[in-house]
Amino acid sequence: MNFFRGVIGGQAAGPQPSGSETIQKLCDRVASSTLLEDRRDAVRALKSLSKKYRMEVGTQAMDHLINILQTDRSDSEILGYALDTLYNIICNDEEEEQDESEDAVTPLPVSGKHKNMSIPDENAQKQADDLGAQFTDTFIQDPEHITLLLTLLEEFDFHVRWPAVKLLTALLKNQGVQVQGIILVSPMGVSRLMDLLADSREVIRNDGLLLLQQLTKGNAAIQKIVAFENAFERLLDIITEEGSSDGGIVVEDCLLLLLNLLKNNSSNQNFFKEGSYIQRMKPWFEVGDDNSGWSAQKVTNLHLMLQLVRVMVSPVNSPGATSSCQKSMYQCGLLQQLCTILMATGVPADILTETINTVSEVIRGSQVNQDYFASVNAPSNPPRPAIVVLLMSMVNERQPFVLRCAVLYCFQCFLYKNQKGQGEIVATLLPSTIDANSISAGQLLCGGLFSADSLSNWCAAVALAHALQDNLTQKEQLLRVQLATSLGKPPVSLLQQCTNILSQGDKIVRRGSKVQTRVGLLMLLCTWISSCPIAVTHFLHNQENVPFLTAQISENLGEDERLVQGLCALLLGICIYYNDNSLENYTKEKLKQLIEKRIGKENFVEKLGFITKHELYSRAAQKPQPVFPSPEQMLFDHEFTKLVKELEGVITKAVHKSSEEDKKEEEVKKTLEQHDNIVTQYKELIREQDAQIQELKEQVSSMTSQHEQMQTTITQQLSQIQQHKDQYNILKLKLGKDNQSQSNSQGDGSQVNGLQTEELSQLREEVEELRKQHTLLQTQLSDKDTLINTLKSAESQTGGSDNTELLQELEALRGQVQAQAAEISQLKTERQDLLRRAEAGSSDSAPSNSSDATQLAELESRLAAQSSETERLKEEEKKLSQSRAELEQQLASATSTVAILQAEKTKLQTEVQESKKEQDDLLMLLADQDQKIHSLKQKLKDLGETVEDEDDLDARDQTDEDDEDEDEDED
Repeated sequence: MNFFRGVIGGQAAGPQPSGSETIQKLCDRVASSTLLEDRRDAVRALKSLSKKYRMEVGTQAMDHLINILQTDRSDSEILGYALDTLYNIICNDEEEEQDESEDAVTPLPVSGKHKNMSIPDENAQKQADDLGAQFTDTFIQDPEHITLLLTLLEEFDFHVRWPAVKLLTALLKNQGVQVQGIILVSPMGVSRLMDLLADSREVIRNDGLLLLQQLTKGNAAIQKIVAFENAFERLLDIITEEGSSDGGIVVEDCLLLLLNLLKNNSSNQNFFKEGSYIQRMKPWFEVGDDNSGWSAQKVTNLHLMLQLVRVMVSPVNSPGATSSCQKSMYQCGLLQQLCTILMATGVPADILTETINTVSEVIRGSQVNQDYFASVNAPSNPPRPAIVVLLMSMVNERQPFVLRCAVLYCFQCFLYKNQKGQGEIVATLLPSTIDANSISAGQLLCGGLFSADSLSNWCAAVALAHALQDNLTQKEQLLRVQLATSLGKPPVSLLQQCTNILSQGDKIVRRGSKVQTRVGLLMLLCTWISSCPIAVTHFLHNQENVPFLTAQISENLGEDERLVQGLCALLLGICIYYNDNSLENYTKEKLKQLIEKRIGKENFVEKLGFITKHELYSRAAQKPQPVFPSPEQMLFDHEFTKLVKELEGVITKAVHKSSEEDKKEEEVKKTLEQHDNIVTQYKELIREQDAQIQELKEQVSSMTSQHEQMQTTITQQLSQIQQHKDQYNILKLKLGKDNQSQSNSQGDGSQVNGLQTEELSQLREEVEELRKQHTLLQTQLSDKDTLINTLKSAESQTGGSDNTELLQELEALRGQVQAQAAEISQLKTERQDLLRRAEAGSSDSAPSNSSDATQLAELESRLAAQSSETERLKEEEKKLSQSRAELEQQLASATSTVAILQAEKTKLQTEVQESKKEQDDLLMLLADQDQKIHSLKQKLKDLGETVEDEDDLDARDQTDEDDEDEDEDED
């Protein structure tokens, strides 16, 4: 123990051993000590040296520390020291020293977030990173080491679980892909890590969040497993418990983990939406009236929450999933809440910018959401539409650049696939709808288009181009817009003013000389006149436009002007491709001749290619959101890149086509138009016939319903008539009974029955008893008939002849039962006679009594005989039942034997089929082999080698055998 005190405690007298020697001695003690206390002290000493002597401890002690984790599982203290030591040599972060003494209480930090200390020496940091990666590679060479750490996570002891979490996090930071692969194939590996979120100790839960962040980076399979381990529910619960956007860094960690799980993972996004978790995001964005003094953490949290919303409705997602999420966000009120933040005062600029981007993607392509956004008003006096307020920020050069880009993106998303919104924007520019007392969106766009700020020119031009995107009606409507340039001069059209700025920009305060302004105007003009022959005609009607374009294209300008030349070539090409030849001086053919004389076709195509070769073109084509590092690089719009890609090829073909090809194309177009007209006529005829058929169907359906109603009425009337008839018959019967009772009422007192009442009651009881016996015998007879039929069918199936005697007995019994039934019917007849005689007059009472007594005696004797006969028949029935059961048992055994034989037959047939199939496969293989041998022999013969065929070999073998036989004969 003095040795350990010297290492850990004070300095001992005499020469001190070096750090490497001390570590070697400690490693020997860890490996050789039999006492747990000695090993524990040695590991504690290694931990204290692991930061200063990281290389030495890592190279000499790692195997011993891993062995400690495997063998000393019962002692949590030594496990904690070993895990801390491994963490110190693998982790690349320089952390604050913590009190590791046994008596010290381990502090529980509020967050598991680790803050990296700044290291001045970058080379030292790089060496430390390399060292951590090397030790990580050494540790994960055996995947069982990761499995061991996952097992240690099940320990509830804080001193074991927390270091294990930190160590796994460090391993994932250094070698994420390899460690992810090991955890993915480990049984219940991800589930054990998910259990960390349920730990009641906040420090473990928070560091568990950091661990899951590293685990889910870039691995879709692990992301799905974590999501289906109920991660969304747990993380949203933690965010709510921590105070949502007002929470601390734990909320930030939860949001980062949610972003990892949802970004570019359509399966998890669908699971998040189907689980109704979008509705739980709405309370995050509830802000009050006083939004001043937001903390930096709240800004970060809200920024991540907005990013989470954008992930669910990103344009890169599938259209169906995006539309479904947009619908859910509108229905749950999330969009309304975001618009409230948008119009609130005191919101920080970066949150406002991100909110604008979020609202943009929530409404993009969704007609319902776009209509709602158009109805939102800013809380001003008088109230103004939110679109107008945002456009005021976009054309204001004093606003931040990122905010102006966000507003432009919002306006583009509002107009995306929204012809109704496009019409409303263009309508604000038309003379009939202009309101002099209020500022409209069209006025702001025109003001920005012609302002002195080049960025405002570009943004306004792109915004106006989006109001015309894929909308021929609005392109034609915008030609009506007239602008008042100055007092005393006639108004000019918007199209004319745009071309004037392009051609005379150098003379008007150098507005058009800026590349950004010219690019914006050229993009607007290209979008405007494409697919619109009327706009092309208006553009060519100005005599100065074509000479200006040809001059711009033919000049040899600098690198900055190449993009302008390419756009001018594109504009001129659109004038050729969409030209309807209505202007005699600028038909397709004359414009192509002009290009050939002034520019040259090859030069024109080369200048046209400058657009797609520009370095900023590919960046703008990647995603719809305009994101630029600086205002000077804001040149291309995403939708315009699609237009260029669509038109570049067709314009090149149109320029190279000859006049004959154009004529042929025109003829083909006319023919197609004629065919289209014929098809249209037939379509109209079919529509008329469909309408007539529909009318006839409606008439048939109405007549059918009328017929059904009449049938129902007739049925009701028939039922009423039947009811009346029934009532009439009942009344008639009642009337007849009343008359009969009145006629018989006089003789009721004088009639006296010849028999006594007791005798009549006895006769009635005997008759009832005879009826019951008759019913019982009839039931027994039917049962026996059923038994006979069953036995007959069994006999026909089995082919046996042992049932003949039984059938004969059953036939005899059946005859007896029929005789008994006849006797019973005879008795009933006699009983009826007795009753009639009993109702005779009182004068014949004495002789009738004696005869009735005699007949009753005979009846009793017969009934006794019948009872005995019935008992005998019951006994015979029991015997027959027993014999039937034996026959059924024999039949069942025979049936089971047949089933077994059938199964064996089926099995044998299956084996025969399989053997046939195998033989066929072998024959196919032999045929292929023979074919290959034959081809190889043929190749050898072609190469000049002597190859003997099987026939030659057989002939040789036969010759050898004959020679051997001759030799034997000679011997």
